[in-house]
Amino acid sequence: MSNLELGIIGNGTVAGLVDEDANIVWLCLPRIDGEPVFNKLLGGRGQFAVSLQGHVKSTQTYQRNTAVIETVLEADDGSSVRVTDYCPRFMDKGRMFRPASMVRRITPLKGMPRIRVELFAQSQRGEYNMVTRRGVNHIAFLDETAGFRVTTDAPVSYVMDGRDFVLDREVSFVLGPDESLSDRVGVIALEWLERTADHWMSWSRRLATPPDWQDAVIRAAITLKLCVYEETGGIVAALTTSIPEHADSERNWDYRFCWLRDAYFTVTALNRLSAVGTLEHYLAYLRNTVAHTRGGHIQPVYGIALEHDLTENIAGALPGYRGMGPVRFGNQAAEHIQHDVYGHVILGASQAFFDDRLYAKAGALEFAHFEGVGERAYAVWNTPDAGIWEFRGFAHVHTSSAIMCWAACDRLARIATHLGLDKRAAYWTDCANEIREGVLKLAWSEKRQAFTGAFGEDALDASVLLMAEIGFIDAKDPRFVKTVERIDEELRDGYHVYRYRVEDDFGLPKTAFTACTFWHIDALARIGKIDEARAMFEDVLAHRTRLGLLSEDIDTSNGELWGNFPQTYSMVGIINAANRLSRDWDEVV
Repeated sequence: MSNLELGIIGNGTVAGLVDEDANIVWLCLPRIDGEPVFNKLLGGRGQFAVSLQGHVKSTQTYQRNTAVIETVLEADDGSSVRVTDYCPRFMDKGRMFRPASMVRRITPLKGMPRIRVELFAQSQRGEYNMVTRRGVNHIAFLDETAGFRVTTDAPVSYVMDGRDFVLDREVSFVLGPDESLSDRVGVIALEWLERTADHWMSWSRRLATPPDWQDAVIRAAITLKLCVYEETGGIVAALTTSIPEHADSERNWDYRFCWLRDAYFTVTALNRLSAVGTLEHYLAYLRNTVAHTRGGHIQPVYGIALEHDLTENIAGALPGYRGMGPVRFGNQAAEHIQHDVYGHVILGASQAFFDDRLYAKAGALEFAHFEGVGERAYAVWNTPDAGIWEFRGFAHVHTSSAIMCWAACDRLARIATHLGLDKRAAYWTDCANEIREGVLKLAWSEKRQAFTGAFGEDALDASVLLMAEIGFIDAKDPRFVKTVERIDEELRDGYHVYRYRVEDDFGLPKTAFTACTFWHIDALARIGKIDEARAMFEDVLAHRTRLGLLSEDIDTSNGELWGNFPQTYSMVGIINAANRLSRDWDEVV
C-alpha cells in the first residue's frame, strides 16, 4: 500500500484531497493555489473528518469515469456508511458551473452507525484557527480571504461540538462561499451530484482512448483536468506543496503553479485523447504570457493567474508531511534562468495553428508574437542556465535546454510554411539547423558514448531522452540508441529511472523520478524494445495508489510514493505510454 493513499476531487476552480478513511486533509480556497484551510496533510489541524465508531475497514473507489469519490466505512458491529465527495462541475445556463465549493453526502448503509463529523479550518498557513459563526443550518468560517460556509441538514450542534450521533438518515454538507443556498441542502447535493457525474461521464466518453489500459488512461485524463485552473487556463504541476521527494530530504517544493514545461506536456497528452478544450484554455494563458514578456525573458513558472512574483518562504506553523518540513509557499524557480521554456511555449502553441477543430485557430498575428519567443531561443541556446531540474547552486549549458530552443525554431519554421510565409520559414529553418548541428557536436561525448546532460560534461541525464520525442533526432540513430543503453545501465534501478546520479544542491537523489521512467519507456519503444517497455509500464502502473494516481517520485527500495501529488508529469506518462504501447482498435474488435 502506498503512503499516499489520497483521492482527488475538483472542478477547475478548487480541488481537495480525500484520504482512504474519508477525511478531507487538503483543500485550498478560494482557488487551487490559495490558502489551505484544510491542511492536515502537512501536519496542521484543518480537516473535514468523518469517523465511524468501531471502524475496522475502509473501501474507496471513484464512481466510474468521474471525479466523484465514494468511501465505504465499516464498523465491528456490522454497521456501515458511505461517504460521497465531489466538487460540482456541469453546464448551467450556457456556462460551466464550477464554484469554489465541495459537497459531501453521508449515507447509512447497514445497522445503526454512530458517526462523528469534525470540521476545523485554519488560515495564514496554519497560524490562525478560523473563527466560526453558527447559523440555523450552517457554520460560517470567518476569514478575510479564505472564509467559507458549510451548510448542512445534519444536527449543527453535533457538528460544532464534534459529538457522536446515530446516522439514521442521509445527511449532506455543501461547502462554499458564505452565502445562502437556493434550495434545501439535500436537494442541491443530490442534484449537483447527478449533474456532475453526468458531466464527467460525458467528457470521458469523448476521449479517444487506446483499447489497452483504458481505465488507467481515463483516470489520468480526469486527474490532469483537475489540475487546470479554467478561469485563466493555467495548469498546476501538482495540487500540493512540500511533500518531500524522499524522507527527510528537505526537497520540499510548492508545485501549485504553472510551469510552462509541465503545462506543455499536460496539454499534449490531453490532445492525444482529443480533449482539445484544455488546449484552448491554455492558449489564452500563453498569449497573455507572451504579451507580457514582449520577446524578452520568460520565467519558467508563473502563478495560475500569471503572477510573476512567487517569492519562496517557509510556513513555520506547519510541521510538514509526516513531520518532515520545511513547508514552503512560493517557488524560487520563478527567479531562475531556464532556456527550455522558450521551446515549451512554442510547442504548447503549435497545434493551434494546424487544428481546424478549435474555435479560435491561431494565424499570422499570433505567429508574429511567437516569433519573439523564437528569437530569444536562438539567442540563448548555447548559454548556461539552471536546466530542466532547476539546479540552485550552479549553471551549465544543458542539453535539454538546447534541444528545446531548437524545437522553438523548428516549430516556427513548420508554422510559417503552413501559413505560406516562405521567407520566415527559411529563416527559422536556418536557425533550427544551426542549433541542431551545434547540439549534435557539443552534447555528444565520445568518452561516454552518449549524449550527456550538459555540453562538455560526463554526467548522464534522463532529460536527453526527449530528443526523439520532440523530433530532434531519429530514434534509430546509433547515437540515440547508445544513449538509451547508457541510461539503462547507469540511471535505471529495476524498472525505475533516476533523473541523474550526481550530487546537486541537496546531495544525491534517493528516489526515481517517475516522469523519467516514462521517458525511458517511450525511448525503449522507439528503438524497438517493445516487450521491455511494456514490462516497465506495467510495473509503474502497479505502483499507483488504489485510486490509480501517482506522485512525483518512487522509492525503489520499497515502492513508496514521494513528492507532490498528483504529479501531472506522471499522469501524462500514463497516457503517452498507453498510446504508444497499446494495440489498435482494429486489432481488438
